[in-house]
Amino acid sequence: MRPRFLDGKGLVACWRETLLAQAVLAGRTRGYTHHPQLIRFRREDDPSGLIGAYLAALAEEATCRGYHFDRSRIDRDEARSGILSVTEGQLDHEWQHLGAKLERRSPEDARHWRESSPEPHPLFRVVPGPIESWERPSPNTGSGA
Repeated sequence: MRPRFLDGKGLVACWRETLLAQAVLAGRTRGYTHHPQLIRFRREDDPSGLIGAYLAALAEEATCRGYHFDRSRIDRDEARSGILSVTEGQLDHEWQHLGAKLERRSPEDARHWRESSPEPHPLFRVVPGPIESWERPSPNTGSGA
């Protein structure tokens, strides 16, 4: 999801989780290694560069909001866009999941969410297709894998 749709807590959580994913891809940690969304990056030729580009977009959004995310923590900060594919079904699933979280913790952000349409993170391009096979069922959205 495009980082601008995340509320403050979501942006910080996404930054932390993606830093952890970066450490997994670099072999620096034993935890989190089976998180299903890592499949997105592992199946590509340059997972480290792609996760760095993902982090860079999060850091850019943080800067726009007056936050300071330590860009020195990004192993490889290379500008990219439209490199990875995300299916329409997966984007919609993630959009609904985000909406459920915003409804619970950030009513103002949820209002903006309801007035918007899903947009992918700049690293992704949307392709036809269902929810990804690696997606886990979510009690927040009522969707299954």
